[in-house]
Amino acid sequence: MATLRLVETSLRDGNQSLWAALGVDTASTLSIAPVLDRAGYKAIDFTTSTHMGVAVRYKQEDPWERIRLMAEAMPNTPLQFLSTGFRFIAWETASPEFMALAYKTLVKNGMRRFALADPMNDIAGNLAGARMAKAGGADYVVGALVYTISPIHDDAHYAARARALAASPDVDALYIKDPGGLLTSTRARTLIPAVMAEIGGKPLELHAHCTIGLADQAYLDGAELGVETLQCASGAAADGTSNPPALRVIANLEALGHSVDIDQEAVAEVSRYFTALAEAEGLPAGKPQAFDAAYYRHQLPGGMVGTMRRHLGEQRLSHLEGQVIEEIGRVREELGWPIVMTPFSQMVLTQAVMNVTGKERYAMFPDEVVRYALGRFGRPNVPIADHVMDRIMASPRAKELAAEPGMAELPELRRRLGPHLSDEELILRAVMPAEQVDAMQPPGAAPRRYDPEARQAMAVLREMLSRPAGSPISVSRPGFKLELA
Repeated sequence: MATLRLVETSLRDGNQSLWAALGVDTASTLSIAPVLDRAGYKAIDFTTSTHMGVAVRYKQEDPWERIRLMAEAMPNTPLQFLSTGFRFIAWETASPEFMALAYKTLVKNGMRRFALADPMNDIAGNLAGARMAKAGGADYVVGALVYTISPIHDDAHYAARARALAASPDVDALYIKDPGGLLTSTRARTLIPAVMAEIGGKPLELHAHCTIGLADQAYLDGAELGVETLQCASGAAADGTSNPPALRVIANLEALGHSVDIDQEAVAEVSRYFTALAEAEGLPAGKPQAFDAAYYRHQLPGGMVGTMRRHLGEQRLSHLEGQVIEEIGRVREELGWPIVMTPFSQMVLTQAVMNVTGKERYAMFPDEVVRYALGRFGRPNVPIADHVMDRIMASPRAKELAAEPGMAELPELRRRLGPHLSDEELILRAVMPAEQVDAMQPPGAAPRRYDPEARQAMAVLREMLSRPAGSPISVSRPGFKLELA
């Protein structure tokens, strides 16, 4: 029986999958740091460039300060940065020099572990990212094999990519990343051994989502097949479209004779914290999901399903949902079987909606699909269907986008934005609107402490103070009720 370790994902993936990356700020992050550090996780899945952009845009907080403070508060546990190809905050492809600076600056501020998940499974891109991260000072680099289902994504596809990643001295471990929660027990029992046979003893981790109820069993299969680390969320930030809850995974592993190198009392406290945070902030709590075979027809991440339904509803086209789902499968095949994760989930969905609601299929294209056809997001796994490629390239928009300049080179960015800017500010200003960066609170301005119970009590007090004098007041909680007339 195996002894396994856990990576905690609530602050990054749980927050993104269930709360649109808006559920935490610096104070709520720092408040749970001592407990996270005490638990003994292998790492904390902490942030991405997208989350850093959210911190600036919606929280007016300095994401570099958040990283620095969290690293100081957690000296024993590495923070992980998830990189999804050659991009940083913006969808625009960044230059190698810019990405190298980003990795170096992340390390300088406290990031020690990097997970590289190219949405095309582009091994050359992953290896380049691994070299940059290590050159920038990273302690540990994990190369992702992003899992999906298509005629070309067979075990041989993943075995070949695993072999290439494992051969790199810059890659310390690999992980199977299943963003759609598609990995069945049957497939796990062929895929994991095929990968294990190629990685020469390097550790293998497993990351899956509970979207259609498969992830828990995949984790148990992984433990039996040699996976060393499982990636879990906690409390209300787990389940649903997020990752399996750590406490449930631990209990199931132990029931099968495995052990987990973790402080379970600390894990339970982490779980209670994220549940209390969700209750205090009115955030949805993840719940166990039933199996849904229809999900395989579109493979959209859970958040994208909600987005699709909202957009169709706003246009009074909800009755077309079934047609859009069928169209997603056709579009994905015609675009060369991209993996349904950011940014390709958004591209495929938007094109499918355009195809269903337009006068004819591919009468219009979103700019991102045109840029994809132009090679701005890497090379498709198989060529785009000829009839689609011809229509894209014949469009006036393709000519306009082909001529647009890419991101400026680093020396030009420094000259344009200011030669005396810190690397941290330069990176933000290169990829975000100036007014959003200007509105960011200065270092030290953000609160450092968050108490979910105090937040709820303050909400009750504010509501009481807003009522006219003499209004009756009723407060109810489990086992307690107070009424003031």
